[in-house]
Amino acid sequence: MRSKQKILDATLGLIAQGGFEDVTIAAAARAAGVTRQTVYSIFTTREDMISEAMVGLVVDVIGGIRAEADRAETPSEFIVETIVVARNHIRREPVLNSLLRSGNANPLFDADMMDRAEPVVRQFLDGYIERNPRFDATRFDGIESVLARNGLSVILFDDARIREDDGLRVYLRRWLVPLLPL
Repeated sequence: MRSKQKILDATLGLIAQGGFEDVTIAAAARAAGVTRQTVYSIFTTREDMISEAMVGLVVDVIGGIRAEADRAETPSEFIVETIVVARNHIRREPVLNSLLRSGNANPLFDADMMDRAEPVVRQFLDGYIERNPRFDATRFDGIESVLARNGLSVILFDDARIREDDGLRVYLRRWLVPLLPL
């Protein structure tokens, strides 16, 4: 188990330093101080190794986002704060920040990205519903795609008007919140 964690940590380090393109089984083995055979005995493919490393990181980050966003008192403020806080976490975390760089191996730019993003957004919405049992859950039905696309756009397409948190809040309250069935 120590080798597995060393490999996962090395994988995240490689992603943070050079993006997904630099992650190979050989590079992860070198960085972890293990043999390629050890890596192959734990992970079937490079993609499995990267996926498991990213899942562990994302689970931790999601917990941090939830803890901050849960302070919101209304559904619309919860959505606004979730996007603001998520952007801050992505900016601060070197591995997640590497998702902002384009490249052939970046999973953010592959065809199945929305299929992976929508269930993550749904987890946040379901968490809000569980903590607020009087909230009409049907009001969140089908908005995962809208929230994922808007969240990604404010992360990927930064500009001076939304660079600061308060500017992003103003933008989201003006342009996103009125479109939501809340």
